[in-house]
Amino acid sequence: MSLGSVPLKYKISIDRDQCMKCMRCVDNCSYGVYRIEDDKILIDSRRCTACHRCISMCPRDAISLKEKPVDYRSHPLWTAQAREDIINQARTGKIILAGMGNAMDYPIIFDRLVLDACQVTNPSIDPLREPMELRTYLGKKPAKLEFTKSDKGDIELKTELSPNLKLDTPLMIGHMSYGAISLNAQLSLAKAVAKTGTFMGTGEGGMHESLYPYQSNMIVQVASGRFGVDINYLERGAAIEIKIGQGAKPGIGGHLPGEKVCSDVSCTRMIPLGSDAISPAPHHDIYSIEDLAQLVRSLKEATEWKKPIFVKIAAVHNVAAIAAGIARSSADAVVIDGFRGGTGAAPKVFRDNVGIPIEAAIAAVDKKLNDQGIRNEVSVIASGGIRNSADLAKSIALGADAVYIGTASLIALGCRVCGNCYRGLCPWGIATQQPDLVNRIDTDVGSQHVANLIHAWTLELSELMGAAGINSIESLRGNRERLRGYMLDEGMLKVLNVDPVGA
Repeated sequence: MSLGSVPLKYKISIDRDQCMKCMRCVDNCSYGVYRIEDDKILIDSRRCTACHRCISMCPRDAISLKEKPVDYRSHPLWTAQAREDIINQARTGKIILAGMGNAMDYPIIFDRLVLDACQVTNPSIDPLREPMELRTYLGKKPAKLEFTKSDKGDIELKTELSPNLKLDTPLMIGHMSYGAISLNAQLSLAKAVAKTGTFMGTGEGGMHESLYPYQSNMIVQVASGRFGVDINYLERGAAIEIKIGQGAKPGIGGHLPGEKVCSDVSCTRMIPLGSDAISPAPHHDIYSIEDLAQLVRSLKEATEWKKPIFVKIAAVHNVAAIAAGIARSSADAVVIDGFRGGTGAAPKVFRDNVGIPIEAAIAAVDKKLNDQGIRNEVSVIASGGIRNSADLAKSIALGADAVYIGTASLIALGCRVCGNCYRGLCPWGIATQQPDLVNRIDTDVGSQHVANLIHAWTLELSELMGAAGINSIESLRGNRERLRGYMLDEGMLKVLNVDPVGA
């Protein structure tokens, strides 16, 4: 007995009158939707992922795409996706993989928070005419400063300061490893952060030699698989991040398929060519905050206490208590990744059902650290579904020092969020290691697009701060008076510690 086929997700059609048979659709589709036969372009819509590469490259706008041209009988419980997942698992007996972030129709809390603005009695600030201080320092801050005065009357700082990262804008690019994304994608991001005075993460895949010129703007990652980790790698990073978990798949490890482990990836990750790169769910030397503290200190000792150490955790229900423990572990920053965080590949059931929103996690962590009097002991970095400068401003007002963006930076490189990253066939040259596809990214052009995005968000952040009568990012951080909740229930307003609109 055969289960038969499921309805098409997308239907591709070509306007034959417009089409001039230039074959760009055939050449550009890495999924095999198009083929030429008897001087005619044939279409297999079942292969389509809605990546839009063909549409973007067609010189005559002859290609059209329609979503769900044929659908199932509607049912409130047994949705089309629920049925297709069952059919696929009945066929294969395997875990369903998915890329990008959570795809469920959960409310987006950012969209139910509005920012305050000044009127009349508390005038706004014009960022075009007055300085706006966006410089951000990530790392431990002293509770107080002590000074000494020499016999000659010179004043010197007595307090020993911990190493901090200096950002020109409170916006960084998150960790996406070489292997999960291409070297050209990483190079584009690295050039962009160097241009804009900020930082990017290497991900857990080591650092390719091509990135060495940008190492002063790179944060190296130590994950459970310890891929590519040696003293050369650690010393090249401006900071080191220990990855415990990520928002798209809390509680489990990672898996880079062997077909993505080309010779360069193999060398950089220090694993055999073509082998699966499997990261365990836990670090096998971390089973308590005390164990984590030991690794933090070990990494600091290995790099002569010159670099800040970050710890990345997924946003889960006890995130505030975990963050408080991390603050006491000698770590300099805690990274919180919300359940809308992107990924190259994750079990779909984890991506869509595990974790909590970043908005609630930031607020809970900021409150816990302040209540315990240790907020200055650690910086808070938020990530997972940051889509625009308003999300950035709201994250900081909720208590974050800075944010990571991932998917947004990939969209600036051409990503259409088709969610098929795990297949290694990305037609935009981003989530692939196939040389012909990777070469589609011009790193100079790509880096300029990403730098433009960072610059634009920074300008908008200045405008939002000016409207609120704030000229320093320090004054926005944790300033919930500048936020109001709209259509949020009392419980969520309490978690966020935000008043409702009109209050």
